[in-house]
Parts: sequence; C-alpha cells; structure tokens
Amino acid sequence: MKASKFIGHLAALFVVMVWGETFVSSKVLLNEGLMPADIFFYRFILAYICIWIPSHKRFFSKSIADEITLMFMGVMGGSVYFLTENMALKYSMASNVSILVSSTPLITALLISLFYKNERLSMWQLVGSIVAFLGMAMVVLNGQLVLHLNPRGDALALGAALSWGFYSLLMKRVMGHYDTWFITRKVFFYGILSIIPYYIMVHPLNTSLEILSKPVVWGNLVYLGLVASMLCYAIWNWAMSKLGAVRSTNYLYLQSLFTMVVAVIILNEHITWMAIAGAIILILGMIRASKAHFF
Repeated sequence: MKASKFIGHLAALFVVMVWGETFVSSKVLLNEGLMPADIFFYRFILAYICIWIPSHKRFFSKSIADEITLMFMGVMGGSVYFLTENMALKYSMASNVSILVSSTPLITALLISLFYKNERLSMWQLVGSIVAFLGMAMVVLNGQLVLHLNPRGDALALGAALSWGFYSLLMKRVMGHYDTWFITRKVFFYGILSIIPYYIMVHPLNTSLEILSKPVVWGNLVYLGLVASMLCYAIWNWAMSKLGAVRSTNYLYLQSLFTMVVAVIILNEHITWMAIAGAIILILGMIRASKAHFF
C-alpha cells in the first residue's frame, strides 16, 4: 500500500472517530438549551474564522463554475445536511434517524457509480455495502427490535444522507484543483451564508449570553468548531482526494460504532449482544465493500 493511501485510511478513521463523538457533544448542548441550527451556526462561524490562518493565500476560485460547485458543496455538506438531520430528530426516533443517515456510504456509492462509469460498483462491493449497513443498523438498535416509522422524520433523515452523497459527488469535481484548506473554507462560508434565510423566516438566532458563558457550552462549541469542523472537514476532504469518494465514505459506517462506545463511557448507556454482533458484521461488510480497491 502506498504511504499516502495508508495515511488516507488513518485520516478517514480518525475523522469518523471524532464525528462519532459529536453526537454526544451536540446532545449536551441541546440539553443546555441551544437549538440545533444554533449549534451548526456557532461551530461553522468559529471554524470559518480560524481557518483563514492556513488558507489566506487564495480568496476566489479559478472559475465561476468552480465557485458554484463550492457553493453547492457548502449547502449540501453544511446547512442542508445539518438542518435535515436535526429536524428529523424532532419528528422521528433517534434510532430511525441514525440508521437512515448512516445509509450515506451506500447512497454515495450509487451516485458516484451513476455519474462516473469508471467507479461503478461491482456485485461484491454492493453486497459488502448492504451487509455493512445491516450491521450498522444492529449497532444502532442495540437490542431494540421495534422501529416507529414517521414519514416526515424519516424523509428528512434520508434527505440528510442524500445531501452528503451529493457533497461527495461535487467534491470529485474540485479536489486536485485546489488545496484542502481553501475548499474547506469555502464550504464553511457557503454553509453559513445559506443558513441565514432559515434564521430570517423560521427561527431567529437568539442564544442568551447566560447559556453561552457556561464552560460546558463554550467548551463543547470550541471542540465542535475547531476539531470536529475545521480540522476534521479539512482532513476528510484530503482523505477523499487520496482514497476517492466511495472508499473514504465507507468509513462512515463506523461512525455509529464510535458513537456507541462514547455513549457507554460518557452517558452510561449499555451494549447488548445484538450491538456487538452488529459491530462484527459491520466491519466484515465494510472490508468486503472496500476490498476491490483497498490498496
């Protein structure tokens, strides 16, 4: 395996570990009184301000077409993704949302194979992806065998998975033409810009200073903004340029596994044999899905 690809695998794994924990950090902030859209805005604005340090050399992209692509990446991988995911939690159970959002790797693979003939899925890759998805569902359910369907919430969750799939598809157009920090900064900028209509028409941004001054609040916001957003988006975009959109996105299957581990440590949740079996199936399916071009 080439050194750059090996580092790419480690980078994707690191990002998924961090993103798996962000569900716990976000839950803490929600319990402290922040709204889902507010969490997104604060973490992205903090990330955008700080990312200027490593990305100050270029301001605009090389063409209008590239700028439009970056704009849609900010919408799909920023405001639309986070809004649909968090709004889905209002109407549907967390387990439903987690399972449907975790279909992102499969949706991404199908989108990439649809638009790029040289990256079409083989039968064994498709089987591996489906097996990994089923294993992930077992991890999320963790012994709970009943799902309560809600058309509105479930549709929003699927919309979140689809939006990230389009983010990955658009990323293929610009990666290699710009450095990772520039692409990531643009994603944050257009993500923030596209959330403004939501604040105007639906829910004004009005978080009290009393809430923001709490150490547990600003501590989690700094973590989400600098580590989970600025650092991890940049690393993820770099990993995609080294591994490809499909191979890197397969690592998202592991996100629910890391979320479960962190929830056990911090929230004292319990792991059932169903979750353990699901974790094993998930990993085997992911290996099968990536084996055709892992090296």
